[in-house]
Amino acid sequence: MELAPGVHAAVTDRHGGVSAPPYATRNLGGMVGDDPQAVRANRAALAAELGVRAVVYMRQVHGADIAHVTEPFGDDPPPLDGVFTTEPRLALAALGADCPAVLVGDPVARIVGAAHSGRPGTEAGVAAALVAAMAAKGAQPARMVALIGPGACGRCYEVPEELRERVAARVPATRSLTSWGTPALDLRAGIEAQLRAAGVGDVRHDARCTIESGELYSHRRDNPGGRFAGLIWLG
Repeated sequence: MELAPGVHAAVTDRHGGVSAPPYATRNLGGMVGDDPQAVRANRAALAAELGVRAVVYMRQVHGADIAHVTEPFGDDPPPLDGVFTTEPRLALAALGADCPAVLVGDPVARIVGAAHSGRPGTEAGVAAALVAAMAAKGAQPARMVALIGPGACGRCYEVPEELRERVAARVPATRSLTSWGTPALDLRAGIEAQLRAAGVGDVRHDARCTIESGELYSHRRDNPGGRFAGLIWLG
């Protein structure tokens, strides 16, 4: 999909790869127990399918550290949860299996970024940290367009009440109830609130719930299982 002129995004699913069960079949995660050769094949096929010259993958650690990148990290990426670039046809990937990806682009400054915003990352404000890092390199939040990828929805993401209240104390929009009436977190609502507070006016959603959508990986539903990706790149 084209989020804005020259800014492209994609969300993969679990189909079309070579991984064996329980990772069947397009697992892109390198740290979930899958055959490394299958992961490499899936990643190579994805880059070819997207028509990009390379894809940057992070070693995601549920933090809020952001880095500027011009090339992939290779076999030993640093611990990061957000990256951004000005390089054309260099795709940035945020992996997930319940945690939403946050994909952000400024089509005028030609800067794009991707972040992995699970519960700890949302609490730490990784989406806002990504916007701030991009702004420090010349992007303007008011020009940015953002896509929040699939994740465990606020009707399904059950948590202990103490945890819900702790996260909601920092990110009030996350407070939710499951469809059966127990405490829950709505990470996508919280991420949207953080992006808008950072000045991003155009915030879109891939509203699929990973727990409810069988075409996507879900750690809560399928553990062990694979990882899909949200990706963004400049054309």
